[in-house]
Amino acid sequence: MTGVRVVVVGAGVVGLSTAVCIAESLPVCSVTLLAEKFSPDTTSDGAAGIVFAAPFPDIPLERQRRWFKDSFDHLLAIAQSQHAPDAGVILSSGWQIFKEVPATKEPYWSDLVIGFRAMTDRELKRFPDHKFGQVFTTVKCECSSYLPWLEERFRKAGGRVEQRRVSSLQELGDGFDLVVNCSGLGSKALVGDPGVYPVRGQVLQVEAPWLTHFIRDGDGKTYIYPGVHSVTIGGTRQEGDWRLHVDRGDSASILERCSRLEPSLKKAKVLGEWVGLRPSRRNPRVERERMLLQGRTSVPVVHNYGHGGWGVTIAWGTALDALGLVRQCLKEMPRAKL
Repeated sequence: MTGVRVVVVGAGVVGLSTAVCIAESLPVCSVTLLAEKFSPDTTSDGAAGIVFAAPFPDIPLERQRRWFKDSFDHLLAIAQSQHAPDAGVILSSGWQIFKEVPATKEPYWSDLVIGFRAMTDRELKRFPDHKFGQVFTTVKCECSSYLPWLEERFRKAGGRVEQRRVSSLQELGDGFDLVVNCSGLGSKALVGDPGVYPVRGQVLQVEAPWLTHFIRDGDGKTYIYPGVHSVTIGGTRQEGDWRLHVDRGDSASILERCSRLEPSLKKAKVLGEWVGLRPSRRNPRVERERMLLQGRTSVPVVHNYGHGGWGVTIAWGTALDALGLVRQCLKEMPRAKL
């Protein structure tokens, strides 16, 4: 028996995480990772990759906590292992600050990160425009290292990688027994999901090795994230904006806003600018269905997309959920396949 032929579509952080989970956990499956773009050309590659989240409106909080915890614990284990330098995963401490006291002072993940507490008046003093803040240690994942590291892990587990454009899931009906759709923004066209939309993000990479703590404004539009080789500063959240070119006005605004929070950034050298489209949806779609694909009666399809700006934060958690859905699909397959 060749086993069950599984294809994972999409090689961003969600697709690679899902492919690794399936390949390592289900030896009965022969897994192919199929995508038009791989690192360093994915949206994930430009992500700041700092782990915390905003709640999704229609997903039970318990499920969101599980996604967060599974991802955080997975990345923390890497950060504390010998693999940290290769995988680009580090611990990161800092402040999230708010101009007005938020309705929820403790987010649902406050007990899942390390050392979460409210800022003292003394700490807040350096941010005179802000009335409230939180201090915590989380994990930062540099996807330009993490994605190639995951891809290597996938190949070691017997996975195959194929680079080509997929215009429709119909193309995959003949070659595979099970399709896992992690195509992010591509799902708008690939499965005709009108709920998927871009949120444009622009960031700058700057040289400021003296900065070691992150600062994030609670509105999510202004942030400073020190990394391994540079500091990522941002940003923008432009819904429905498909522009992929760098906007000079946005760059100037980012530098001005971030320098207000961290005046020493005026001395930082700009190393590069980057634009990406967050694959957004009201809620991530992590579920399964059967689809009529070309040449087949019906093929099980597992969806795992629509994470918006929280891909790195919950990718491993939703990948484990997707793995569970793949297991359910396998149970329903004719025994001859297994």
